[in-house]
Amino acid sequence: MHNFIQQLGIKELNPGVSIGLNWLSSAGEKITSYSPVNGKEIAAVTAADKASYEAVIAKAQQAFTEWRIWPAPKRGEIVRQIGEALRAKKEPLGQLVSYEMGKSLQEGYGEVQEMIDICDFAVGLARQLHGLTMHSERPGHRMYEQWHPLGIVGIISAFNFPVAVWSWNTMLAWVCGDVCIWKPSEKTPLCGIACQHIVAEVFAKNNVPEGVSCLIQGGREIGEWMSHDTRVPLVSATGSTRMGKAVGAAVGERLGRSLLELGGNNAIIISEHADLNIAIRGALFGAVGTAGQRCTTTRRLIIHESIYDTVKEKLVAAYKQLSIGDPLNESNHVGPLIDTDAVKNYLHAIEQCKTEGGHFIVEGGVLEGAGYEGGCYVKPCIAEAKPAYKIVQHETFAPILYLLKYSTIAEAVAIQNGVPQGLSSSIMTLNLREAEQFLSAGGSDCGIANVNIGTSGAEIGGAFGGEKETGGGRESGSDAWKNYMRRQTNTINYSNNLPLAQGIKFDL
Repeated sequence: MHNFIQQLGIKELNPGVSIGLNWLSSAGEKITSYSPVNGKEIAAVTAADKASYEAVIAKAQQAFTEWRIWPAPKRGEIVRQIGEALRAKKEPLGQLVSYEMGKSLQEGYGEVQEMIDICDFAVGLARQLHGLTMHSERPGHRMYEQWHPLGIVGIISAFNFPVAVWSWNTMLAWVCGDVCIWKPSEKTPLCGIACQHIVAEVFAKNNVPEGVSCLIQGGREIGEWMSHDTRVPLVSATGSTRMGKAVGAAVGERLGRSLLELGGNNAIIISEHADLNIAIRGALFGAVGTAGQRCTTTRRLIIHESIYDTVKEKLVAAYKQLSIGDPLNESNHVGPLIDTDAVKNYLHAIEQCKTEGGHFIVEGGVLEGAGYEGGCYVKPCIAEAKPAYKIVQHETFAPILYLLKYSTIAEAVAIQNGVPQGLSSSIMTLNLREAEQFLSAGGSDCGIANVNIGTSGAEIGGAFGGEKETGGGRESGSDAWKNYMRRQTNTINYSNNLPLAQGIKFDL
């Protein structure tokens, strides 16, 4: 077992249900984590069963009654200490993320840095949970609004960002006074174990009520339990559109809240007015980063016809420089896909593109032999395609980039918007008019719209999420904290009278 795994408190077989430092026994199934780097078993966890799930819910409810009345700045101080603990564990946790998920080591470290950054953001937020004061229409009255914590926040996270997205939710929810129950992806269960160890130690030192941070490992059924559970007022789910629709329907049926961050089919428009050095760099990183397994991965390049051939040549040359292999080796740019199912989906997408008429200018394929034994390594590839192809309309979680041609900026925006998903978008241009048109109400219909940077690499200071089949949720920065609280309007009568609505009078 790697040293970084042992440093994070992971054993060969780990209980997968935790209330703080209290790890519960469970009769649930065994979930084995295999590294996509080499196909080897890392360790296993025990999934939750119904009894352990109920124990977690009960403890979280109990903890909420105390945690919600802690002053918000004091809760923020706890989150500050979590940030410090993450700084101390950045190297081993980043290595675990890289090894269990398959992203490059630099990206693994970067993901932990995102966790640290959101801790810093949340600490400041703890003193800025502002409400409003409004003028009352009644004399001798004062009216204002304030925000209160919701209760239990259920978090369902995906494999591609096995720790960062959880932290986006928990750090904000905790300073808001909520308690959190986390179901990590069953493909990356050990990252959940590691994070729970780090957080629980900080909580124990500060006498934080047990139940503020809970972990429940398992498959689809765990998410279904949370989605249907009226004791969980908010379910934040990150993953596929198919999964999000199921969660949204279940939570909506009981009039709960859901925060959905789902699929993306992101495009960069490359204008004839673009700085091509920036454009090629942004397209390359956006398309091959995390082996195409980001929700913000660049999947479509919409290129002006006058520079189409030039961009194509530059991209082909850039792809030849990519180094693919073990993500723990910092000289490699691209690691493996998450598992063999992802490889099958990648190969199927390539075949479908060819069937629909697509032409590959950088061929794909599975990498085998020395250096790739047991891993899920594939070649990043590029295809010339048309916007109407069914495969172009579909999100394939793999490094496949489609090149599309346009003649006018209106046509480019229409192509950009002409997919079911609406997460991230970008235009590369030095033309101010084009940039403003892209950012206007008639421009990009995505939750994120960038100029002269790529579709990936969102900062935690801005609200993250998208529209249409991306789900409409917003996480992380800006005022996303309001998702985790309930609004209350308060009116105080300090007069000697009680004026009634519509001038009604009672003679008493």
